[in-house]
Amino acid sequence: MSPSSTTPQATVHGSPRQGPDRELKKAVEGYWAGRVTADGLHATAAGLRRDTWRRLADAGVTEVPTGDFSLYDHVLDTTVAVGAIPARHRAAVDADPLDGYFAMARGTQDVAPLEMTKWFDTNYHYLVPELGPDTVFAANPAKPVGELREALALGHRARPVLVGPLTYLLLAKPAPGVGPGFQPLTLLDRLLPVYAELLAGLRAAGADWVQLDEPALVQDRTPAELNAAARAYRDLGALTDRPRILVATYFDRAGAALPVLAKAPVEGLGLDFTGPAAGNLDDLAAVGGLPGKRLVAGVVDGRNIWINDLEKSLATLATLLGLAGQVDVAPSCSLLHVPLDATRERDLDPQIARWLAFARQKTTEITTLARGLREGTPAIGAELAANRADLASRAASALTHDPAVRARAAATTAADARRPQAYPDRARAQQARLNLPLLPTTTIGSFPQTTELRAARAGLRAGRLDPAGYRERMAAEVREVIAYQEKAGLDVLVHGEPERNDMVQYFAEQLTGYLATRHGWVQSYGTRYVRPPVLAGDVSRPRPMTVDWFRYAQDLTDRPVKGMLTGPVTMLAWSFVRDDQPLAETARQVALALRDEVTDLEAAGAAVVQVDEPALRETLPLRAADRPGYLAWATEAFRLTTSGVRADTQVHTHMCYAEFGEIMTAIEELDADVISLEAARSHMRVAHELAAAGYPREVGPGVYDIHSPRVPSTGEAVALLREGLAAIPAERLWVNPDCGLKTRGWAETRASLDHLVEAARLVRAELAG
Repeated sequence: MSPSSTTPQATVHGSPRQGPDRELKKAVEGYWAGRVTADGLHATAAGLRRDTWRRLADAGVTEVPTGDFSLYDHVLDTTVAVGAIPARHRAAVDADPLDGYFAMARGTQDVAPLEMTKWFDTNYHYLVPELGPDTVFAANPAKPVGELREALALGHRARPVLVGPLTYLLLAKPAPGVGPGFQPLTLLDRLLPVYAELLAGLRAAGADWVQLDEPALVQDRTPAELNAAARAYRDLGALTDRPRILVATYFDRAGAALPVLAKAPVEGLGLDFTGPAAGNLDDLAAVGGLPGKRLVAGVVDGRNIWINDLEKSLATLATLLGLAGQVDVAPSCSLLHVPLDATRERDLDPQIARWLAFARQKTTEITTLARGLREGTPAIGAELAANRADLASRAASALTHDPAVRARAAATTAADARRPQAYPDRARAQQARLNLPLLPTTTIGSFPQTTELRAARAGLRAGRLDPAGYRERMAAEVREVIAYQEKAGLDVLVHGEPERNDMVQYFAEQLTGYLATRHGWVQSYGTRYVRPPVLAGDVSRPRPMTVDWFRYAQDLTDRPVKGMLTGPVTMLAWSFVRDDQPLAETARQVALALRDEVTDLEAAGAAVVQVDEPALRETLPLRAADRPGYLAWATEAFRLTTSGVRADTQVHTHMCYAEFGEIMTAIEELDADVISLEAARSHMRVAHELAAAGYPREVGPGVYDIHSPRVPSTGEAVALLREGLAAIPAERLWVNPDCGLKTRGWAETRASLDHLVEAARLVRAELAG
């Protein structure tokens, strides 16, 4: 049945890209390594798209999305589609579009990549468009049109998906060398004709509908930005040579943008009705609904992995039927943010597995709800009964409630989350203990995770390597890492984390309340996939998790070795977290478990303990009104983790690839002694933001972009350090990479760190006069 009818249908905004065994990752990395040809890469990609569309159609999805698939990033795909290629990459793109595409994503030895940051409040990273007053857009419809034709040729009804023009411009930044006063949104009138050309090309290729994603409109937008949205969709809606337009928002309420979009001359809206976006229901009623228009109702959470409450969703959908000309059922957003198939998790208790819904199970939930809406509740009576039983099983499980954990969390006081000594007193005590030079050098934590290390972990799991043999392999790696750092001249060392599979999963596997998956891969950026653990119940630490490896590493050197932990907010943000209690309560439980580890590390001799919180900014609510409450519990959780140590124990934290300017007050509230931050791709901007905010503590803005294979020269690192010194006094400036080194190879790591240490030496000499 056509989705233009008034009969409710099932659809999705997008799907996971990687394939069941991460075939896309292997193909792309094979291409980079020269093992896979361009034709081979494109054939793998086409096969994954074909399999995804067939799976969706077989499950009952009437209209499959196209264009959501990407070899690296969908925002970068949009940059290509609108012709906004940065000048420094133009020659590479002209010479070979595929290699030029990857050069924009990863950089080359001679050319820096695009900046990378988080996609709204998710852990997905997108490549930031670089625009300026001289940007000339030009339509390049090859990818969206080509993928639409693929789907149509396979017999599917298809809806192309593009990042909308408002979101594209609002996510963009001024290109290097463009003054900070430039606003990319001023290019809207220049961009809209390109979108008109893309829409015309898609219509000519057979598109009935096109979806334009505008998640930026769920954030607080100024009157000028809302006026720009109204103008954009007035102009696009007025086009005669176009498909029908569905404007989709997600991740939160549409707020003030909802009446703008409801009045726009477009044929449909996609709205999220889950979590903080549940208020869209009342807001939609307040604007008079969408009479005569299509509503794609996101009633299944597209970002978490818990089963849907089908009866609750049916009630929401029943209300929505009276508010739109047509109501279709969908997830809240693209299913890119969840793993592929929960049925592959055969190691989980079967009862617990029934609580989980990955992309394939969410698709089934959507089609079940659409069928119930079309045919009535009795038609899905068996599914509703099973769903009620599974929800009740989870609510009653002993896994979700530990009285001792809850009692400890309830007994915490404000004093537990504050260090008794002021920072200046701590700084003097720490320098007396550590005796560090000016511009001390360190790394963020991890060193390269080689094929041999991954093989050793796989061998341990498979029983080919016994625990004693595995430990010796890890110990040998720690010895090598410590020896290299001493030879390179780094001041504060790390043990390299060879035993850690992931900075969250490693700890989750040792804490109560967490469940690990075997196949729950989710894309973080490019070919980087993670397996977020499932935080299902109350959290405690049965035994020390890192102390033995810290003690082993520290015994190998006279230089300080950092104890390394992942912070409580990141442990939540990079997990699929329980949704049956407030996040603040879960964060407090995790913080207390980690506090025990920090205390044990200090007792084992750690003079420096780093508690990483890269997700602090990422998890910031999208609307300003919701942020104070979040930041209050998030910063309290960090302090609760770290405030039990002595004055002369130096507490570090680390953050990367986020917009830090919006959380400067929160960074201060963490009360860490040293913070290291991503700065290389953003040209040391964060150092100036910290200086403008009056940040009084020590800072390590990164001088080595570890998400690119290029090796920065000593001169580049010196230039970045000088830029950092223009904002941060030398006595408070550290020298370090942007992030951990696990994704890099040893050759580039050695060269880059040697340049980093040499740059610090040269700048120290400059400062000494």
